[in-house]
Amino acid sequence: MNKYWNNKINSIEPYVAGEQPRAGERVIKLNTNENPYPPSPMCRKAMEEFSLDTLRLYPNTDAVMIKEAAAIAEGVAPENIFVGNGSDEVLALVWQTFWEKEYDQDKAVLIPDISYSFYPVYSDFYSVRCRRVPLKDNFEIDPGDYIGKDNCGIAIANPNAPTSITMPLSDIEKIVMANPDSVVMIDEAYAAFAEGYESAVSLIGKYKNLLVVKTLSKAYSLAGLRVGYAIGDRTLIEGLTRARDSFNSYPVDCLAQVIASAALLDRDYFEDRRMAVIATRERMAAELKELGFTMPESGSNFVFAKPPAPLTAETLYKNLKAKGILVRYFDKPVIRDYLRISVGTESETDEFISEVRKEICDAKGS
Repeated sequence: MNKYWNNKINSIEPYVAGEQPRAGERVIKLNTNENPYPPSPMCRKAMEEFSLDTLRLYPNTDAVMIKEAAAIAEGVAPENIFVGNGSDEVLALVWQTFWEKEYDQDKAVLIPDISYSFYPVYSDFYSVRCRRVPLKDNFEIDPGDYIGKDNCGIAIANPNAPTSITMPLSDIEKIVMANPDSVVMIDEAYAAFAEGYESAVSLIGKYKNLLVVKTLSKAYSLAGLRVGYAIGDRTLIEGLTRARDSFNSYPVDCLAQVIASAALLDRDYFEDRRMAVIATRERMAAELKELGFTMPESGSNFVFAKPPAPLTAETLYKNLKAKGILVRYFDKPVIRDYLRISVGTESETDEFISEVRKEICDAKGS
């Protein structure tokens, strides 16, 4: 216990981000689901044309440039877009805006038991009761578990993390339809990498209780810029805006607004790099399966893979790390036998597979 911290900070278990290499350290970084390719060339052009004098002024509060660009990308009106400093800030505001505090003993936010590990942290930090809903044995989300259950909100990542599994739009609609008095938040951080996936944004005009959250960190290669946004009915956007303006009216800086807008409008580059990541993911998954790994079908820019015996996920994680290859290992019940492995470049994937092959041979020979 630290005497200078309040009770919440003393008791909370913070979110643990993936390992970051030291400056100048050469690693193959497959542990934080970043895009292996650079941002759109239009981002560089936007930076070169940016006037430094602009930084004298506060940024546009509503990030109108991003709202307009995102509206084009999503096929909605700008009034249906809310922009934040990364999707993590948007998610944090969702917890503060729509869901009741812990004094409401009859209701809780429903979240999958295995999902983005920031969700329970938000619940603890903002004193919102949450109820973890177990996944099925194959790691899929059962929509029936979110129907007819008392709640004050529902938060689902789709595709889910770290499992990489995608829920069909029909199941999402069932959940949204069955909970008209609660906000259902669908976190689509990885949706661009799910082949044939129809975004829940297509349901926005039909349901006022649906909010879809997206990020530019993954598919747009802008993890370092920190820009995310939500799409929903205007009443939900207004609620998020009220929460933001009670906390920080200027979350997205001037340069970020210019760069993010350029990335969103370059649809050809977005599509080209999206498909490149999907192609590498499919090759990596196929080669890992040939080596004896088991994994669900991925709709993300990562795979969720179980190494073949006698090699364990923890041992493989440690041995790869010693060789300068970072993957994500979660020492938690149910998933500790699996590794989350981000998609890298073609050459990074080649080196990763080569080292994994050596580790399997060594494990079998011991």
